[in-house]
Amino acid sequence: MVFGAIAAKRKDPAWRATERQLLLFGLVGGLQLGIDWSCFVGLSMLGLAAAPANLSGRVVSSVLGFWLNRSLTFANAGSRKAMPTRQLIRFIIGWALTALLSTLMVTALDHVLGLRGAAIGKLFVDGLLAIFSFWLSKHWIFR
Repeated sequence: MVFGAIAAKRKDPAWRATERQLLLFGLVGGLQLGIDWSCFVGLSMLGLAAAPANLSGRVVSSVLGFWLNRSLTFANAGSRKAMPTRQLIRFIIGWALTALLSTLMVTALDHVLGLRGAAIGKLFVDGLLAIFSFWLSKHWIFR
């Protein structure tokens, strides 16, 4: 009975679109995470404090993420044309919220566990924020 419901749901076009979006969002997010984390670790090793190093990595990776998610993950016929101001403003608001949360948590990890603990913890923090980010992107930013 449960497997039949799952099979029926997979045939639903809305569900299939969400599956595709999740896959693409995950791929784009993985690329972003690699860039973000590399910037954070590299800048931290050069002596930059955890908070500015984290924000720097997030800024660099978010530019790429916005473009890829807008043109691939949540693309529709109108989203490939000129840059919609509403999407950009919503993206900036969402980015600011997730960047603030990430920076607060990574800074706290740095104070408690040191830079190595913050670098490892950042992967988990940003992974959790990615779930929120997907929901925000699908239902508010790129709708």
